[in-house]
Amino acid sequence: QVQLVESGGGLVQAGGSLRLSCAASGSIFRINAMGWYRQAPGKQRELVASITITFNSTNYADSVKGRFTISGHNANNTVYLQMNSLKPEDTAVYYCNADVTRYTGDTFYHNTYWGQGTQVTVSS
Repeated sequence: QVQLVESGGGLVQAGGSLRLSCAASGSIFRINAMGWYRQAPGKQRELVASITITFNSTNYADSVKGRFTISGHNANNTVYLQMNSLKPEDTAVYYCNADVTRYTGDTFYHNTYWGQGTQVTVSS
């Protein structure tokens, strides 16, 4: 199996910055893409940013473009989310997501995994 461990959440004032990290470990043949989602109270989980590991292409929600930057470290299966100019509406639980190919010796498996979530709170 695959485990995703997130870190870096916390409380910050509006206009401040935080950096989230997510490290993937376990039975990994290849990580195809990683991303960050968030879920605020009473709202659906939404994509914040994603990155394809092989081509290093990125995708952002309109609400975070120009403020957040996603990056990946292929060698250690880690993805980062640098969040600048934070706003109170960025307050949510942030979840790491990974699209992973596993190989058991005779079969390839393709699965999606989630981290446990990390709270980001932005005060006004």
